[in-house]
Amino acid sequence: MARNLMVQLPIGLTRAFSASHRVWYRLSKGRLGGSFRGAPAVLLTTTGRLTHKERTWPLIALRLGDDYALAASNGGHDKNPAWFNNLVANPTVTIQDGGRTITGYARVTNGVERADLYAKFVELYSGYNDYTQATKREIPVVIVSPA
Repeated sequence: MARNLMVQLPIGLTRAFSASHRVWYRLSKGRLGGSFRGAPAVLLTTTGRLTHKERTWPLIALRLGDDYALAASNGGHDKNPAWFNNLVANPTVTIQDGGRTITGYARVTNGVERADLYAKFVELYSGYNDYTQATKREIPVVIVSPA
């Protein structure tokens, strides 16, 4: 399968961008960094499965009533993102949505539910279609519900 080089950023560059994004998001309570290319963004905090330290990543999110859906695209790379592996090991997470922070419980979707939600991510941000083309893995979709 051909890779779209415009989609896959080097991991180091992605981490640097994410670190900057986190700072601006937190300082402004989401007024800066609260969206990415027109799609709503949140900060997801998980507990490291190996380090047991908190890890926070800015992610595009779909709001589903009180719940949030997150796609573990990892920019189309062949491995799942670390945040996904962390929440599988410990599904208790926090989400900062603007100035609001919730503690939630994450679950991985599958089947029709996963396919329907992923289609909504593609509608929201077309880059998700590129991510699907760039990897052989099925990109997981997670739902976080308030605890």
